[in-house]
Amino acid sequence: MVIVESPAKARKIADYLGSRYIVESSRGHIRDLPRGAADVPAKYKGQSWARLGVDVDNDFEPLYIVTPDKKSTVTELKDALKEVDELYLATDGDREGEAIAWHLLETLKPKVPVRRMVFHEITESAIQAAAANPRDLDQDLVDAQETRRILDRLYGYEVSPVLWKKVMPKLSAGRVQSVATRVIVERERERMAFVTADYWGIDAVLRTDQPQDTGNTPTFKASLVKIGESRVATGRDFDARGQLKNTDVTALDEAEARRLVEALASSEYTVDSVEEKPYTRKPYAPFMTSTLQQEGGRKLRFSSERTMRTAQRLYENGYITYMRTDSTTLSETAINAARTQARDLYGDENVAEKPRQYTRKVKNAQEAHEAIRPAGETFRTPGQVANELGGDEFRLYELIWQRTIASQMRDARGTTMTVRVSAPAATGEVCTFSASGRTITFPGFLRAYVETVDELEGGQADDAESRLPRLAEGESLSADSLDPSGHTTSPPARYTEASLVKTLEERGIGRPSTYASIINTIQERGYVWKKGQALVPSWIAFAVIGLMEQHFGRLVDYDFTAALEDELDAIAAGNAQRETWLSHFYFGANGNGNGNGNGAAAGNADGVEASMSNLGGLKKLVGDKLEGIDAREVNSLRMFADEQGRDVVVRVGRYGPYLERVVTEDGEEKSQRANLPDDLPPDELDLALAEELFATPQEGRSLGTDPESGHEILAKEGRFGPYVTEVLPEGAKEKPRTGSLFKSMTLSEITLDDALKLLSLPRVVGTDPESGVEITAQNGRYGPYIKKDKDSRSLDSEDKLFTVTLEEAQKIFAQPKQRGRAAAKPPLKELGTDPASGNPMVVKDGRFGPYVTDGAGVNASLRKGDAVESLTDERAAELLAEKRAKDGTKPTKAGAKKAPAKKAPAGSAGSKSTGTKKTTAKSGSGSKSGSGSKRGTPTT
Repeated sequence: MVIVESPAKARKIADYLGSRYIVESSRGHIRDLPRGAADVPAKYKGQSWARLGVDVDNDFEPLYIVTPDKKSTVTELKDALKEVDELYLATDGDREGEAIAWHLLETLKPKVPVRRMVFHEITESAIQAAAANPRDLDQDLVDAQETRRILDRLYGYEVSPVLWKKVMPKLSAGRVQSVATRVIVERERERMAFVTADYWGIDAVLRTDQPQDTGNTPTFKASLVKIGESRVATGRDFDARGQLKNTDVTALDEAEARRLVEALASSEYTVDSVEEKPYTRKPYAPFMTSTLQQEGGRKLRFSSERTMRTAQRLYENGYITYMRTDSTTLSETAINAARTQARDLYGDENVAEKPRQYTRKVKNAQEAHEAIRPAGETFRTPGQVANELGGDEFRLYELIWQRTIASQMRDARGTTMTVRVSAPAATGEVCTFSASGRTITFPGFLRAYVETVDELEGGQADDAESRLPRLAEGESLSADSLDPSGHTTSPPARYTEASLVKTLEERGIGRPSTYASIINTIQERGYVWKKGQALVPSWIAFAVIGLMEQHFGRLVDYDFTAALEDELDAIAAGNAQRETWLSHFYFGANGNGNGNGNGAAAGNADGVEASMSNLGGLKKLVGDKLEGIDAREVNSLRMFADEQGRDVVVRVGRYGPYLERVVTEDGEEKSQRANLPDDLPPDELDLALAEELFATPQEGRSLGTDPESGHEILAKEGRFGPYVTEVLPEGAKEKPRTGSLFKSMTLSEITLDDALKLLSLPRVVGTDPESGVEITAQNGRYGPYIKKDKDSRSLDSEDKLFTVTLEEAQKIFAQPKQRGRAAAKPPLKELGTDPASGNPMVVKDGRFGPYVTDGAGVNASLRKGDAVESLTDERAAELLAEKRAKDGTKPTKAGAKKAPAKKAPAGSAGSKSTGTKKTTAKSGSGSKSGSGSKRGTPTT
């Protein structure tokens, strides 16, 4: 029997191994640490360490349980194991895969020989070779994963409760996620502190009268760079406060720039210098995990999660090699395949003279797999797989194929030219203009692949050209135009997923294989949201990171977090003792109270171990700090002072962030508050906007008096949106009438007549003559509807609430009820074709807000920051892909019938499971997803 993680992989491998093998799937990890108190077995519930799932008093032994959703899987695997005479554990060849294999071994307790089967691509030759050459379980990899799992559990379970008590429930802290959030918050702080500076320049269009070669232009653009001996300031000469970094440059204002243009109107222009240099660009290394995520984000607009999910499918179906790797090396077979294909497609002149091998000295490298490349001894071209792969899979495969082929091609070559032109102004100054150009004379690898430049970071693509005419020193030129141009300095760009991955890797924080889940986690926790491709921190993130920096600064320190990876690797390599290291990290220099696992004295420790020992250990650090943390202080972010010197503060409350300042009314100090819009990026909050928000009455805008009741009518903003209500006399026993505003209404424009109509709801339409039951028209949370007893039907517009007649209502109730479907509405926006399903995508308005659908049953709600008007095809396809992955569905053509669900076989329910404490070998735990299994025909 062969056990792999996913059912897709099991199906593929079963075809290659034949009838002598049974291939089963574990559907990811089958054991893990308890997720909560309910998961802890009864016999451990009284233990002080049970909530952690790690016995900190006994050498940090983990408590593993079979997760509830995997009990049936374990039963199935045990039953299948009875039919075989040998077991191959064929999980992935990295730390996580090795840990899954160990957990299978510990849980199944096989009585047959067990071997470890490892492969890095799912092709027939690779699978048969792996089956013929099994190895033993790599205990170092298991130990490496388990140590990380224990550390992350201790970190998260000790620090997260602090956030619950001091900031907001259901928040979380994590060894890498908290640091990744800090990176994003710090960038937003830089943007908030940034002061723009204005500067001017002069752009000229210059012309040469010399004859030019065919294809060359006689005109070119140049920019003013010097006035006399003083250089003209550009954006990089200003600091973040909007001040010039040095006094050796001249910053032009509008008046000075326009004066110079007039002074240069009749000037003669002379070429002072022409500098020409050869240009060479080497091809990029084949993809590894981090660079695939970066380029998937830049070129395909995929999130890191979407990139990895798509790569997983390509790997499991035999199209690419293993997608979790830090290696850029290619096997000899892969190099030969890439060179052969490059020669066939682009000609021998574009293939490198010698095979190119890419190596890198990587700190904290993952296991030495090959780079990510097309699978097989010969690569299939994108054209050959176009009919087999869906939209996402095809686009990512094409990207991997292009990068791999390009890696074995020749360098791109060309020339760069810089020209300096001088012109004496009428006022006596000599002005110098500069122009630069690049010409590619031999594209080489650029024929196959060009890396995308991050739009938010600027830069020039490798294949971009800007041609200059052939010029000679002393040559006279004329000016076709002189244009003064104003510029404003820009704050540092927000991180995209691609640039965040790059930054984390450069800092040595985390592992490339975990970046996708980290980015997904900080968005799910509400720490970060997307505005287009940019990652924007929420106010909650500011409060959490502020608390961590002030009270647990070491735990979110970049160098400290990177050093953690070094020391964890040292443990995995056998150069450090796990129990000793964990004891110092958790308990400090004195170890735990029972004298177990104390290890060496703190004086013999260094790095992270010594650092945490000096702080007394994580447990003491959290305990000592908890009571000293002022919740109001950490949830209060001073933004700026208003014109009267009053502090304007953002408070992070349980129901969301809001603005607050102290004002004086009638000699008394009072708190003035204003709600903050959910989609407001922190750096866009300025004094003008704050004053506008403060000016919006929180107690409600008076619309007038109801002529019938005499009660004042107010329009207010509430937790669930804007509404109108009446003010009842003090002591009144009845509840005030309220009514939510229609979507077409706004608080600032609603009138008294509008409000009275809303308050008149529900409206009695009439009495049903058949049943005698009253029919009413009502406006509910999910839109307008009519109701008869317990039967309700949606109306297709809010106006119908006031106009629907009894006869119309009877006709609506006479129609068969369509459960879960509102009356048909026109789409909010029509988009292009979904690359995965081939169906047209549209944006509709649903009961929970706007959503995108492919028309085949897959609906994905728009996220915070997604605006209907600016929603792109790429973003819509990404939302649909994420929804399918979450639900485990495959893209289908609209109108296609779904296969009936299969009934579970008898006896498939899981058996009871008890907690299992690790007592021998060391292991790790993580999480992978999957379902189902595939068996080859067993031998008889």
